[in-house]
Amino acid sequence: MRFANTMEQGLILGNAPVLKNQRVHTVPAFRDMISGLSNRFTLKISGTPLWDPEIGSPFALLNEPYLLEKLPQVTCRASVISGSIAAPFIQKVLQSCGSRIPVLPVPKEIACLITIDDIEHLDLSHLEETVVIPGRAFVHDKEVSEILSRDGIERQVIRGPDLLTADAETSMGMTRNQVLEIEMNGFAELIRTINRYGK
Repeated sequence: MRFANTMEQGLILGNAPVLKNQRVHTVPAFRDMISGLSNRFTLKISGTPLWDPEIGSPFALLNEPYLLEKLPQVTCRASVISGSIAAPFIQKVLQSCGSRIPVLPVPKEIACLITIDDIEHLDLSHLEETVVIPGRAFVHDKEVSEILSRDGIERQVIRGPDLLTADAETSMGMTRNQVLEIEMNGFAELIRTINRYGK
């Protein structure tokens, strides 16, 4: 597990850096380290926030075009907010299902650690009238709605699925098919939510 030492990396509730001026791996550097270790040793090695080299997760679904074709199509417009690590992956899945709305990342890397401070940094001009936030985001829905409606446009805030993928902590004891099943179910639920509440 990568050491978290800043607000963006996962410190919440006013916690200060554990070690001042400590250099922490970037996400790509950490992923490369995990890949290198996995190639050198026969035991299973995976890392959080990225990645599980054996399974290809998180978001192994992106390497399975035949499964992407089985997902529902996005037919309505809604903004989706996520952590900065997952946002580009989610964007690719939703685009493959017909979405033309960009997924908006907040500064926080991990979606379930998103706090109201992260929401306050969003540019409201890029938001649709319906906004889907991560199911486990550490925020109060009413407060999010108030902040996202500060520009005079009343926005409806909807909780999305709790899980869209399996991080390495979760996938450690899973097969690739089990991870893909989580992803298929999570994205199907997300798309149904967009289509139900979007415009």
